[in-house]
Amino acid sequence: MEGSKLERVMLKFIEGEYDVLVSTNIIESGLDIPNANTIIINQAHLFGLSDLHQMRGRVGRSNKKAFCFLLTPQGKILTAESRKRLTALEEFSELGDGFKVAMRDLDIRGAGNLLGAEQSGFISDLGFETYHKILDDAIAELKETEFKDLFAVELAEKIKLITQDCNIETDLEIIIPDHYVSNISERLSLYTQIDNLKNEKELFAFSSQLVDRFGVLPPSVEQLINSVKLRWMGEELGFEKIALKNDSLKGYFVQHDEYFKSEVFGKIISFAQAFPKKMHHERNQRKTDAGH
Repeated sequence: MEGSKLERVMLKFIEGEYDVLVSTNIIESGLDIPNANTIIINQAHLFGLSDLHQMRGRVGRSNKKAFCFLLTPQGKILTAESRKRLTALEEFSELGDGFKVAMRDLDIRGAGNLLGAEQSGFISDLGFETYHKILDDAIAELKETEFKDLFAVELAEKIKLITQDCNIETDLEIIIPDHYVSNISERLSLYTQIDNLKNEKELFAFSSQLVDRFGVLPPSVEQLINSVKLRWMGEELGFEKIALKNDSLKGYFVQHDEYFKSEVFGKIISFAQAFPKKMHHERNQRKTDAGH
């Protein structure tokens, strides 16, 4: 809404012309309405703990007893984090409990503190998750080189984990368009959720949630969902990169001796030998790629 129209609606509600105000979570932005004594938050499990705490704080701002109702879909199984957030809000309902809510929020999401009271150096520049991934990669490299004898059994059992991630390069449009999800923060959150999905069951549930919240999936989002499946297939096959461009697909094998001895690579070679017209391969000093 335009600022002037928003202001007119709020003034009429404050002056008592309207008995009920229907709003998005913009209501959390510090509005003080002493006469408001009840707030109903729909789909409460989709909000963060700080958002819920701020919205709840819009009522009970005078000497009138106030009520906050948190609604979740009937029969829907809440995630562990959603349940923790709602439980924390119920637990900390006294005046001055804001600090306790903030600490519980950190506890649920993870404070990201390694060795001190605050992050510094590379962790501050890169962020905790990126720093942690780089650290994991460095440890994995040491296991495979200087300490490979000590971790021989572990390395043999984790050939499938050699490809930690498969990068997708494509000329297709694989995005969540702004006309589908207009809020930038929400789109970034959805990208993060997609990246954290582990299997097709979670991917199906995520797709169903998108349809339920935003409507029918546009083609670019469907292609994004398919690219996630393709990435998983690439990781299982031992590809470090897949290039899907100009109606052709190229898979670049991870460069690791143990992988080339694996059963998965043997099956790929057998398939290439059985169907030579469907595949071709190229070799150079850097990497091998196979496409079909």
